[in-house]
Amino acid sequence: MNVEAILKGKGDDVTTVDTSTKLARAAHLLTEKKIGALVVMDGDRVRGIVSERDIVRTLSVAGAEALDMEIGQVMTQNVITCTREDTLDQLMSLMTGRRFRHLPVVEDDKLIGIVSIGDVVKHRLAETEMEAEQLRLYIATG
Repeated sequence: MNVEAILKGKGDDVTTVDTSTKLARAAHLLTEKKIGALVVMDGDRVRGIVSERDIVRTLSVAGAEALDMEIGQVMTQNVITCTREDTLDQLMSLMTGRRFRHLPVVEDDKLIGIVSIGDVVKHRLAETEMEAEQLRLYIATG
């Protein structure tokens, strides 16, 4: 199974912001949309990503004044992305090894979706259950 299968199930909707978005607005969007990260864009180009963790880290250092900071000051700039052809095993390895939970999906330098570790685990469990059921049927029909 690959990223394309995840996107077919969840869609390609991605909440994005630009670098001038205030941290308070980003926190509001994360809460409102019930998501864990926002992709920061510069036109059609992925410029960064800001997660709940980024916001908490910034608040712990700068206090309440951080809410007036622009996303461009706190975002992760060196964004790792994936493509629709990447496999779930590749994503799991990358996400656990690098300790992040969201990967923008990029094709031809354009953002086409986002996957979370939750998406990967959900689809991997479904894949494992399907394989187990196929084995049960194989054994039962001998």
